[in-house]
Amino acid sequence: MAKILNTAEPLFPILNQPSARLLTGIARHAFEATHADDGHLIEFRALKVRSILSRVASKRLNWMAWGINPYRGCEFACRYCYARYTHEFMAPAPGQPQPVGQPDFRDPITFERLIFLKQNAAWLLEQELRRHHPADHIAIGTATDPWQPIERRARITRSLLEVFGRHAGYNIGIVTKSRLILRDTDLLQEINRRNRLTVHITITTPDAELARKLEPRAPRPDLRLDTVRRLRQAGIATGILCSPLLPGITDTEEAIDRMARHAAEANASFFAASPLFLKPCSRPTYLSFVREHFPHLEADYHRRFDHADFASRNYAQHLSRIVAEARERYGLNRRWRDDPEESSESDNISLFAQNTSSAVDPRPRDPALQAPPLRKSAMSARVATQQRLFA
Repeated sequence: MAKILNTAEPLFPILNQPSARLLTGIARHAFEATHADDGHLIEFRALKVRSILSRVASKRLNWMAWGINPYRGCEFACRYCYARYTHEFMAPAPGQPQPVGQPDFRDPITFERLIFLKQNAAWLLEQELRRHHPADHIAIGTATDPWQPIERRARITRSLLEVFGRHAGYNIGIVTKSRLILRDTDLLQEINRRNRLTVHITITTPDAELARKLEPRAPRPDLRLDTVRRLRQAGIATGILCSPLLPGITDTEEAIDRMARHAAEANASFFAASPLFLKPCSRPTYLSFVREHFPHLEADYHRRFDHADFASRNYAQHLSRIVAEARERYGLNRRWRDDPEESSESDNISLFAQNTSSAVDPRPRDPALQAPPLRKSAMSARVATQQRLFA
């Protein structure tokens, strides 16, 4: 009989680190995540998760019950991104040592350099929908973009849409900056036929040069405007979020008017905007952007955000009036959940539409904009439905 030596090396020595054994929950799942792919300055890891639906606990978002993020982390690297703090949940608890080989999850840059792909997402969603009431609002893209570039290969978001396409009666909101959403127009049409669907395309500025500095890896603004136009042609309720409005950069009447005009030309279902807010996790990357490209504004930003995360109420109400006037000038609709005066503590998550009207989209399609069918086999049943809803 072979003897077992107590001095033998462990088969997986990294898992026997004292600090690794102390990890629990999402921090342990992140530690055990395996390499899945590589991109430019980006690593992708496969992440085991127990759930794909996350409960939205915010008192300010009490109309929205659940959120879905197919990915953890985001390639677009938007300088103002409020969601960078979500990587901090994967860090060791305070006082625990850092496991060997693990990145610093408290570094805001890690959010855009290490992206996690949630495994078995479609299967999990199918199971979880059985336990949730269809009337609950579900938001896709509350923290990371569902159609960031890795989705071309991973196809996690598409797998989730396939699940929703087999169900009916849900209130579903989507937020994205990505033109890749057009790949899934067939599924969006199927979901729209049986559920209440609203797509939000975030376009912070129509200025391509500014957008490249502000959102380094996101699609150009003109491509996003074309995405709105094409989704509207396909009968999908799609609006523009000109958010966040950046003090001294995109918050002027001229800038908001220009963006509203583009929204009208794209036949957007609605136009909305809200002021910038800066959580502590967002400040290093955003203030670095200000110092590099708008140094004359640095003092003003420190005055605004050194002791507050959100814009002042007076400033938020001032922007709300400018946006309302721009909507009126161009005949644009409000979001269905917009209040007469938006709170100063609005954030990007609150940009999902709460569609309580009987019609899916109050703004009719331009009859001159007729897109060719994307899937001939699916058109017969959908045409009648879309004509009834959008006539």
